[in-house]
Amino acid sequence: MEEVILPRQLVNQILHQAQTSPEVEVCGLIAARDGRPARAIPIANVSPQPQRLFAMDPARHIAAQRRMREQGETLYGIYHSHPHSPAEPSVTDLREAGYPEALYIIVSLNIRGVLEMRGFRLRDETAVPVHLEI
Repeated sequence: MEEVILPRQLVNQILHQAQTSPEVEVCGLIAARDGRPARAIPIANVSPQPQRLFAMDPARHIAAQRRMREQGETLYGIYHSHPHSPAEPSVTDLREAGYPEALYIIVSLNIRGVLEMRGFRLRDETAVPVHLEI
């Protein structure tokens, strides 16, 4: 199984974002420097059903990608939360995965007292688990 090391600060930022909006799916990008995950970039969820789906605001998504390029960063991953379901890719997540090279991180708020964060590579509508080391 592939292993990915995530900086504690990045993990804390993603978890905090999910915890502060527990009724909607939060989402964002993970930028990398020198091939290593470096920072989370929250992007507004503009889905008409944000409690069960995520759709990144297109203008903010494009602007974030542009800023990453300008700063010498690359796209490392995409993250979102599942307020009421496990940290597993949904059928929609698999179908709409548009960056096969990216790490996909899902945070579940569905577990009492403990947040669950899992990583996947999503390719050809299949999910390959990735071991996240923090």
